[in-house]
Amino acid sequence: MRVLIWHVHGSWLNAFVQGPHEYLVPVTPDRGPDGRGRARTWQWPSSVKEVSPAELAKADVDVVVLQRPHEEQLAVEWLHRGIGTTIPVIYVEHNTPRGDAPTTRHPMADRHDVRLVHVTHFNDLMWDTGKTATSVIEHGVVDPGHRYTGELARIGVAVNEPIRRGRVTGTDLLPAFARVAPIDVFGMQVDGLGRALNLDQHVMHEYEDPPQQVLHTELARRRVYLHPMRWTSLGLSLIEAMMLGMPVVALAATGAPDAVPAGAGVVSTRIEELRAAARKYLHEPAYARMTGAAGRQNALARFGVDRFVADWNRLLGEVTA
Repeated sequence: MRVLIWHVHGSWLNAFVQGPHEYLVPVTPDRGPDGRGRARTWQWPSSVKEVSPAELAKADVDVVVLQRPHEEQLAVEWLHRGIGTTIPVIYVEHNTPRGDAPTTRHPMADRHDVRLVHVTHFNDLMWDTGKTATSVIEHGVVDPGHRYTGELARIGVAVNEPIRRGRVTGTDLLPAFARVAPIDVFGMQVDGLGRALNLDQHVMHEYEDPPQQVLHTELARRRVYLHPMRWTSLGLSLIEAMMLGMPVVALAATGAPDAVPAGAGVVSTRIEELRAAARKYLHEPAYARMTGAAGRQNALARFGVDRFVADWNRLLGEVTA
């Protein structure tokens, strides 16, 4: 099967392309948002092919997987044919709704020619999709390996654009945790975060968009992982941290309470409870290690890439039958 899909969310796509199909990923000369091509951070299989818009006009495509509303028009323009009727269409919704969340209408609401796939049951619950057929395929993560050492009595956080996104990513909560232990923040556009939060630069280190191998190794050296997200979809970084063997403390928001089982960490809306849990892990390395090991086993069973690929294979077979 030949699947047309844009390179939007690299971590999610890293699992998606582990399937048995051929994946056509648009590429443009500037490698901008609509044509990033193959990833440079991950090692994708050879079944992921870069295709230009001109090449797509002649390409045989079995299914189109959209992730942003405007990609539908791009697909029509670049394929030079209709989609939804002649070519099956799946729309993957990665995010929680914005604005008045309980009443937010999805861009693909009331469509009979699109299958809408949510990455969490929480998102499926919150989006108003009308009569559009929906499915939930939970995240899959390529196992980074049990790398946890916890040798550094520090708190690790992975978040992209923490200054711009602010309260959405719980950035304002970091000073409260920095009073428990030094915090190391990894991700895109984290430079200057310590200054923005008026934290002493010796208290917070910032790691600007490291390669995945470096990120996983460095993150796993921290004693505990903090997931302070208020209103994002279930972050793959939380699942990756559990797979690394890290104990986690997470804000009980969106999909996090469902993803972290008892014994794998602490999930709460009470900041002081999360601070106390982080403090306990920091002061009791053996307990932190035991908790992280339990989280890893759960994450492998629930979010393993084999389960993810199998779920997607079933859905792809269904929509193209």
